[in-house]
Parts: sequence; structure tokens; C-alpha cells
Amino acid sequence: MQYVSTRAQDKNGAKRSFSQILLEGLAPDGGLYMPDAYPSVTKAELDSWRSLSYAGLAFEILKKFADDIPEADLKALVEKTYTSEVYKNVRSGDSKDAITPLRLLEEKDGKTLMLLGLSNGPTLAFKDMAMQMLGNLFEYELTRKNAELNILGATSGDTGSAAEYAMRGKKGIRVFMLSPHRKMSAFQTAQMFSLQDPNIFNIAIEGVFDDCQDIVKAVSNDLEYKTRQKIGTVNSINWARVVAQVVYYFRAYLLATQNSEQKVSFTVPSGNFGNVCAGHIARMMGLPIDRLVVATNENDVLDEFFRTGIYRVRKSAETWHTSSPSMDISKASNFERFIYDLLGKDSVRVNKLFKQIESKGFFDLSGKPGSDGDEFALVGGFGFESGKSTHADRLETIRFVQKEYGIMIDTHTADGLKVAREHQQKGIPMIVLETAQAAKFNETIFEALGKNADRPAGFGKIEDLPQRFTVMSADAGEVKDFIAARTGL
Repeated sequence: MQYVSTRAQDKNGAKRSFSQILLEGLAPDGGLYMPDAYPSVTKAELDSWRSLSYAGLAFEILKKFADDIPEADLKALVEKTYTSEVYKNVRSGDSKDAITPLRLLEEKDGKTLMLLGLSNGPTLAFKDMAMQMLGNLFEYELTRKNAELNILGATSGDTGSAAEYAMRGKKGIRVFMLSPHRKMSAFQTAQMFSLQDPNIFNIAIEGVFDDCQDIVKAVSNDLEYKTRQKIGTVNSINWARVVAQVVYYFRAYLLATQNSEQKVSFTVPSGNFGNVCAGHIARMMGLPIDRLVVATNENDVLDEFFRTGIYRVRKSAETWHTSSPSMDISKASNFERFIYDLLGKDSVRVNKLFKQIESKGFFDLSGKPGSDGDEFALVGGFGFESGKSTHADRLETIRFVQKEYGIMIDTHTADGLKVAREHQQKGIPMIVLETAQAAKFNETIFEALGKNADRPAGFGKIEDLPQRFTVMSADAGEVKDFIAARTGL
């Protein structure tokens, strides 16, 4: 398997292996890495995977993308990662050894609604599913090369804690995590800032998530600095993280169906497009997905594109701070991977469109007079639909799910369920991907239900722990100086 950049100026591009791109984020030209061709999965192969454990399934899928890692080594890494000891924060009603439990919510009028549990990991969020694997892959590759890595990341809430818990204590790794100052929930903030490990550095940026993400991209695009400081990323711009998320789409499908002739649909709460991009990859590999429904909050950049064909990023002042803060994103960096496929892997054109965003703030593929193209007409062929949810919708959905199904959901999952119920079809199960456990967003849970969210053991008073972080302005130079001072490079 070889990888190319979405912005390569030669359409064939310079090709690299999985191990060569593992420790990187952006490609040197500012693009994102993509496989030169998706591996295919047959229906017979799918059926043969039905009896596999989660680790066994992860091995079968990841070896298609990481074929330059010896299979024995890769198998050991997935078996180390996907264990009931790592994913132990199981809720009432779920099996104690279920890494990703699939819960039937409703069967009514020929429509089936399901919820895929993805938050049993150490930080109670779906990000753990890929981040734990990424931490082990990083450590493996750095040990092989006798090298070090300084991870620079941006988070709107859950990526940061998932990355820090996956990388804490890892040999040869430091983590510098940017987050928007005072714009995460109290629980999310405490999870990150209470870590005292010497290789973890939390930087609170005075701005919104997009400011944090812009700094990460600016640093990554300074190739001399990136090389000298050995900068890597764990955001979903890192290909390895996205491909690790592909696994649970296959897992959900196999749990929801009896044979591989059946189809399912997924609804995915989305801000940065990384999670639903993994579903797109699974569908391109041959997983029988009927539709991928993108659920946004009030920051509806993605919903606007899938309704109109216009991708218009918002400025920081136009980005709303909402009660589903992990989706408060107005520049969906992973969206470029889908556009690359939509444009027939035309990297020259992708480069032009995303450079255009820097000058005009948008591109238009609607096909209307004066637009940049007419590819919006092809979007339906990729299975995408979308919808939007507001704070009032979240409160109503949290109350409804508690009353009707007897479970407590977080605010982002509420966005997903609200939109999913609007897109159900008879005969095709709709699977909603859970984002996190409700405890991470207790302020809104209390507003909706009049009681505190349930907390797994060990998280009772996390907000009371001492916190260690540094506040900075939204300035890439200041962040660069901070990193350099702590690496001595």
C-alpha cells in the first residue's frame, strides 16, 4: 500500500509507505495523505470476519493499510490495544468484554434504530478507539528507529485527553496539546489539565478550536522547524488515526446484520469530518453502507455543503460556542480527503480549491453559474446526507432517550440521534455512533434532566484535581518558542 498527498502537483504524486507517513501529519505540500487505491473487501471475506474479536478484526483491516509492518508485530500491537482492561468503563446493560457494544434502541414501523457504544476507553470518548492504537504504533515505530517525536495537536475537547492518555509515559514522545481557553466542559478540561506527566504540555489558546487547528497547520507547514523539532500530529489529519476508526464501522455492520447482502446506514456527529471520513473509507472498501448521515450542531459548515455544494468556512467570531463543544468547528480539516475522492483524485484541483479558501473563504461545487465545478451532483453516489441540531434539540433528545430507552446520552450523541431519526428508512438499520459518556458534559445533562450524569468509578471528583496548563494568545510563533524551549532543539 502506497500513499500520496491530496495536494500533489503531479497527479501521480510522490508515493510513500504507511511507516513513512505514520509519524507525520500534513504532507510537505500541505495536503493530507491518502492511499493510492482503496483495498477491497468481498462479501465472503466480510462473512468470514463475523466470529472475530475486535482485536482480530482490527488486525485484518489494518494489515491492508499497514502492509510494511510485519504481520506478527501488527497482530501483537492490536492485541495489546483492544482489551477489556483498556476499555473497562462499561455502562449498565453492556457486556464487560464488549469493546464496542451495539444497543438496539427501537424497532418500529419497519425502521430500526441502534447505538454503537464507543466510549468505554480511558477518557470516556470515541477518540480512545483510535488513539490507543496510535500510541502503541508510535512507540513501536520510534523504538524501531531509536527516535523521538514531539506531538503537536489541537482539540475541541476529546482528542486532547484521548491523545494524552494514550501517549503519557510513552518512550521518546512529548505531547503539546492546544485547546480553546475556557471553551471545553469542566470535565473535559479537568481530564487534560490534571495530568502531571512530565511529557505532557497543555496550552490553552485564547480563541476557538479553529485558531488552535490553524496553529498546528502553520507549524506543520514550516518544514525546517517541523524537521528540526521532530513534529508529528495525532489529530485526524494523521492517516493512521483515521484508518483505525474504520474498524468500528465494520464491527458495527457485522453486529447489526446476519449476512453480507444486507445494508445499514450510519449517522455520525461531526465537526472535523474525521469520524465520518472513516465511514466513507469503509464504504469505499466495499462495506455495504447505504447512507452516511453527517450530523452537525449550530456550526453547520458541513451541513451547508451537503445541502448546497458550497463549502464556506467561518471566521473565529462566527463560530458558536455550544453545548456540544467538541463539534464547535468551522474548518473541517478532514473534509479535504472526501473532496479528493469527489474530484476523482485530482490533487492539482484539490490544491487550487483549498488554497482558494485562504483568499475567498469558500469554494462552490454546486454547478451554478460562476461556481468552481459541478461535482455536487455526484455527492449522492457517495451516500452522504446531513442534518443539523441545536441546543433545544439536544435537551429534547436527551430527555426523550432517557424516558423511552432508559439510557443517558451526551450532547454530541444527542445531535446524532436527533438527525438520525429524521433520516431513517424502512428495512435499513440506522446506527448512530456514540461520541462520549454523558458525564463529560454534566452541565447540559443537569439542565435537561435535573440530575447529575452517572460517572464511572475513578472519575467522581476529577474537577477538584490540581491542573497544569499554560495560557497563550493565538500566535504560532509563541507556540513554536514554547516547544523549542522544552525540547532544547
